[in-house]
Parts: sequence; C-alpha cells; structure tokens
Amino acid sequence: RRVGLLVLLAGAGLAAAQAPAAVQLAVSERDFLTDMPIVLSVSRLPQRLDETPGAVTLLDRDTIRRSGARDVADLLRLVPGFQSSTSFESGAPIASYHGAFERFSARIQVLVDGRSVYSPALFGGTGPGMQGVALEDIERIEVLRGSNSAAYGSRAMLGVVNIVTRHTVDTLGLQAKLSGGENGVRDVQTHLGWGQDGASFRLALDRRGDDGLSGANGHNQIRRVNFRADLRATASDDIQLRAGGLVIDSGKGFATKPTSDPLRDRSFESGYVQLDWRRILGVDEDLALSMSRTQESHRDNFPFSLLPRFGINDSILIDFGGRTRSDVVTLQHTARHGTDVRVVVGGEIRREQVSSKPLFNTDAALVTDFTRLFGNVEWRFARDLVLNAGALAEKGSDSGNSIAPRLMLNWHVAPGQTLRAGMSKAYRPPSTFEKYADIRYFYRGRQFPGPATKSSGRVQPESVQARELGYLAEFPRLGLNLDVRAFHEQTSGFVEGTSGQPRDFVNSEGFSIQGLEYQLKARPWGGAQLIFNQAYMDIDSGAAATAASAPKLASSLTLFQQLPGGLDLSLMHQHSGMAKLVGEGASSRISRTDLRLGWPLRFGSKRGEVALVVQNLGSPYQDYVSTFRFQRRAFLTLKVEN
Repeated sequence: RRVGLLVLLAGAGLAAAQAPAAVQLAVSERDFLTDMPIVLSVSRLPQRLDETPGAVTLLDRDTIRRSGARDVADLLRLVPGFQSSTSFESGAPIASYHGAFERFSARIQVLVDGRSVYSPALFGGTGPGMQGVALEDIERIEVLRGSNSAAYGSRAMLGVVNIVTRHTVDTLGLQAKLSGGENGVRDVQTHLGWGQDGASFRLALDRRGDDGLSGANGHNQIRRVNFRADLRATASDDIQLRAGGLVIDSGKGFATKPTSDPLRDRSFESGYVQLDWRRILGVDEDLALSMSRTQESHRDNFPFSLLPRFGINDSILIDFGGRTRSDVVTLQHTARHGTDVRVVVGGEIRREQVSSKPLFNTDAALVTDFTRLFGNVEWRFARDLVLNAGALAEKGSDSGNSIAPRLMLNWHVAPGQTLRAGMSKAYRPPSTFEKYADIRYFYRGRQFPGPATKSSGRVQPESVQARELGYLAEFPRLGLNLDVRAFHEQTSGFVEGTSGQPRDFVNSEGFSIQGLEYQLKARPWGGAQLIFNQAYMDIDSGAAATAASAPKLASSLTLFQQLPGGLDLSLMHQHSGMAKLVGEGASSRISRTDLRLGWPLRFGSKRGEVALVVQNLGSPYQDYVSTFRFQRRAFLTLKVEN
C-alpha cells in the first residue's frame, strides 16, 4: 500500500516548526513604510530584508511562475552560489550551496511551512523533501546563503531553504494545470479551495513525470497530495493543520554496469501530518507551538551476479531500502521589549528512527534524539545600527553537545544602503549511516568473510566557521537593487568515506571556501526586469575532488519582459565553470538558456494562461555523470482558475 498517498492522521506525532507560525509579531510601523520585503525565517523573527543576520535571496510567486521551472531544485539555479543536478536521481535532486560534496544535499536545511523535510535515510538529505509540494501552491521561497545552525540546528550547516506555501484564503476556488511536451514531460495539477476568512481549506493533487536525462534510466514520476486548513479558533488563536503524502517512482542504474549497478526501478514514499498553533499574548508578544510526524519508506535493490563469466547464475541481493520516522515538537516565545529590542527564545525536541536490516545488520530501529534550545536578540542600539546575537545549544544522543553562535551587525549607512558584517559557527553530526553502517552480504545463507561497509562509530561532527561582509543597496531612481556577500568558510572534520575494505567513515583535515557572490536587479526600460548573478568561489583543499566540487565562476542572467497584448517573455541563461560531484569521475561545465512565452487567457469569470517553455535552447550539456546529458525540453502549459 502506498504510504505516500495516505494521510497519516493516526498518531499526530511531533515535529518541527519555526518562525512562520509567528510571522505577524512585533513588526514596527517603520517596517510597513517601506517596500523592503519582510523575511520570516532567518532568525525566527520577522525582519526587514536589510536587517536580517545574513544574505537572503527571495523567489516570489511571480518569479516562480515566469521561470518555467518544474521543481524547487531547478529554481535554486537562480540563487548565487547554488548548484543543482538530477544526475543521481531525478526524484531526489541535488541542491547544494558552495560545493557538490555528495549526492544527498545533506548540508543544507529545507523547510516547508516550518517543517524540516530532512530525511535521515542513508547519508541523510533533502532531495526527496524538496519535491513535497507543487510549485503552484508556493507563495515564496526564502534562501539564506550561509550557515544558520544558530536558528535551526545542525542540519543548517551551509544554508536554509524555507518554502512558504500559499494561505488557503488566497486559493479559494478551483485551479487546474496541464503540461506536456518533449522528453516525456507530462504534468497534471489541480487544487480546490473552499471556506472563508475564519476557516478555509485547500486540497491539492498533482502528478509530474518525464524521461529524465538522456543516457540515464529515466521514466520518472512523482505523485503528491497535500491538504491545508487555516482556522481562527478565537480572536487570539490561529491553528494550521497540514497533511499529505508523496510517491516517487524513478529509474536508476547503468546499462553499462549490468552486474554492479544494473538498470532498475526505485521507489520512495512519504507521508506527514503537521499542527501549528499560535496564540497572541499581547500587542508585542506571542507563543507558537508546532508538532509534526513524517514517515518514509524507500525501496532500491537488485541481484548481484557472483561469477557471470563462468556461467554461474547465482547472485546475492544488494539492498538499500528501509524505513524512517521523524517526530518533532517546537515551542517558541517572541516578544518586543521597548522600542529597540525584540527577542525570540524556544526549544525543540526531535526524534529520528531508521530501520534497515540490509544497511545496519539489525532488525532494531536505530534512534537518534536531539534536544535544542535557541534564542535570538535583535537590538537597535542606535538609529542606524542593528545587532543580531543568537545561538542554539544542541544535545544529540549520538553526537554529544554543541553550541552554534552567530553575531551580525547591520549598519544603514545611507537611505536604502546597508552594510552587514558578522560571523557564525555551525555543526553537522554524522548521519545514522555514517555512524552505524554495517552492510554484509550473504550467499545461500552464509555470510561473506567480511562486511562491505562497517562504520567504526568513531566519526565526529563536522563544523564550519563562517565570516562574511555584505552590502545591500536600493537605488529607486535608477531602478537598481544590489546584494553582495563576501565570505570565508572554514570547514573542520569533514566527513568522508574511506577507500579500503571494509569501507569506513572518518573525519578529514578540512578545507576553506572563500569568495564573492552578488545579485543585481534592474528595471532598464518599461515592463522589463533584469537579474544578474555571479559567484566566485575558491575551495582550498588538499583533496583534488573536494577542491573541484564547485565552479570557480558561475553566472546567470534573467530577463523578464512584458510585451504588448499581455504577453510575458522570460529568457534565462546560466553558465558555470568546471565542477565535479564528489565520488564521480567526470567534470561538468554548464551552459544553458531557457525561454518562456506566456499568453493570458480570460473567459467569463475564469482566467488562465497558456505558456510555451523551452529548457536548454543550446546543445545538450553533461550533468556530472559522463554519459548523462540534459537535452532540449520544449513543452506547453495550460492553467485555468476561477
């Protein structure tokens, strides 16, 4: 039975939540007298973009629609310093910041409405979780470029992607969207919203499919169901209930490796429930509680032939499957003290359970508990100076105690111009697999002489110490916005696998990443918006694979243009220098140009849009693996809503 398509209403477990449950608290009158966006998730306080303790890229609904992207990972190509790929698994894409160090995106945190979608399976990661919601139901995506363990704990080592879905009041009525075209693109999405201001609801169903990269074992399909309810229980109490499921069926393996990594089908299923409650305690004070449970199951196995050259057909079963469960409870209190100080404090309890006899050589579930206490103070100690000081203390049952601090000063040097300087420290504990892996193979009931992978359990948490300088500026008369971040990130105890037999996991000597990234937005003529990003990165490491895991220079240029008759044109070009995925032998250089042309529709009370999207107008490019190519994909999209 497909767990991903069932709403897990039984046992409304316990799970993470954070700032979005308290987004309305204590935003000053000054905040509303500006066009500066309000950011919800960086410090767990709602803050103006020029007063957050870090560099933030916002992807709003208009940008999401006009990009022509079909998933979140593809959108993150528009964020300076990010890399994305579907070379490993189309249904679990790689999205990494400052280096493609592994296949699972384990060093960034991804949140959907405050719920962490980090999966404790295998090496840990966020790839499947990024696929949990259709783009049509996303209000905006906030991307903090840099470590944020000070607010969200050890999984936020290199950044946070916060996906905020649309309020149900904004999605009343029926919407449907169809897409189809080259490369087997076949998407169907619909949502139904009903209710009124005090009690409104949305049920969303969709299916997304394509044939993946050329040269890869494609035929990928994602099916999702998501439900959301927004309830005003009393004048002081807001309740949000969410539940849903996800099923990913995808191809994997290589035709050239019929014995060691054959062509096969892989499936991933997940389901979740989430409850958020917020009580307004006063004009400048509120309390927020969040609970959720996420369950997953994944299947990936194949027979491995022992002696095919000698005509012996006996084989052993290679299996990467298993089940996980994550329960989290978060409680936080937010208050303003006087006119110059705002404080958020809270705690979180998280339990992760992983079960997999093939990976751990035990029938018992491996349990990891995290206890977290966090706090952040925003202090406007002078008219143009804002200090953010925060920290998170974490106790992990397998990783011990850690404290992740952050200190950031924002100086409004002139109207519309802000300088930012600060430092932070973040940690990532080893995943359950890195800590306890014990893979053994059996033939006719007898175990092979030794394990293939056997973790000694001595691997320790890795850490990063980051220093950054930032400059954020608005020039309204010129129609320009500029966001610059210079950084130095020192990684220590980087976790990597050994090459010997059996394979183990150890802490390496570490490395440093330094560089500069910026984003320039301009409105050079009527109806046009230009967005230009660049990221310069240098990874100083004695390990050649680590040093090559990010391009020295990556750029993107986007043009959004309104044309006569309501036509909407988008042109996006991305160019990245040579980089390779750690563990893969091939290096990739990306040069990709996308086009989107949209025509508005209106008939009676209904409205909609027809859009032509062409991804990669140029030649096919290699997507990390030497035999995988991203070819042109042209498809049409029809959207109708009332």
